[in-house]
Amino acid sequence: MNKLKFAIIGCGRIAQRHAKHIHRLGMLAAVCDIDISKANALATEYNCNSFYSIEELLSIQKDIDVIAVCTPNGLHVAHTISALNAGFHVLVEKPMAITVKDCEKMIVAAKINNKLLFAIKQNRYNPPVAALKSAIDKGILGKIYSLQLSCFWNRNADYYANSWKGTKELDGGTLFTQFSHFIDLLYWLNGDVNKAFAITGNFAHQGIIEFEDSGVVALEFCNGSIATINYTVNSHAKNMEGSLTIFAEKGTIKIGGQYLNELEYQSIEGFTFGDLPKGNIANNYGTYVGSMSNHDKVYENVIDVIQNGATMTTSSFDALKTVEIIHKIYNSTMYNW
Repeated sequence: MNKLKFAIIGCGRIAQRHAKHIHRLGMLAAVCDIDISKANALATEYNCNSFYSIEELLSIQKDIDVIAVCTPNGLHVAHTISALNAGFHVLVEKPMAITVKDCEKMIVAAKINNKLLFAIKQNRYNPPVAALKSAIDKGILGKIYSLQLSCFWNRNADYYANSWKGTKELDGGTLFTQFSHFIDLLYWLNGDVNKAFAITGNFAHQGIIEFEDSGVVALEFCNGSIATINYTVNSHAKNMEGSLTIFAEKGTIKIGGQYLNELEYQSIEGFTFGDLPKGNIANNYGTYVGSMSNHDKVYENVIDVIQNGATMTTSSFDALKTVEIIHKIYNSTMYNW
């Protein structure tokens, strides 16, 4: 079977991760960035075509199957819709967009053009997270009572310097760029959110970012359970923790580590999680570290769906729900950044 051909729009740091897995599993045919040096560097590394405008890419490179959108958050909607309208399937980085309305526009464009719209939610592939999801679906934990999500990372001033990150227009907020994967897991594991209550503050990034650097959130889910989220990018010097604890009718379990990658505690009636597979390492960008690096599994699924009709692991609707929950949190905050 012929390898699928991909193009990447946006040649920043995350694009390096995409290019690596495309090269292994498919064929990288083209890259595009308004920064000529970035586009040329990535194109040279993978021996593919480089473009400096999306219009040029979409009109000239017609042999593409899938376009990966790796541009700033606030540009996802425009770039995704342009690619869909040009007749290509799209894989969009997180978050899908920074408004619910934009997510809806993207879904409609995919439907109108009869194309697939994939979203990246790589933390679903973390071995302890996948094992927990399976246990919940099988009823092993019984009714879920409450959840506690902790997101304690470090993002210093250098991270935001000379960047779209930290701006309302292109970044959107700390929950969008840093912790949307974690919000996705709450939805994936426990369903939709009915109410949100939040207090946020900007303690260490005044004059650096246009929104909060920390928050405390209480959630009420549609199934009646409750959750708290404590998040910050003020962990001293380095990432400290990304953890999720679930208190349920038949058990308690905590997935921890820095990136929800370690099974730290379990006490479950008549059941024990055995040795879990070792997960991938986290995305390392030199001066900071991101979420678990599961883009390989994302691309494997994209190819399997297109070539074999497999089930999409993360639907565009799921990605929309993540954005919707984040908006419920931000709309409830006592601070209007």
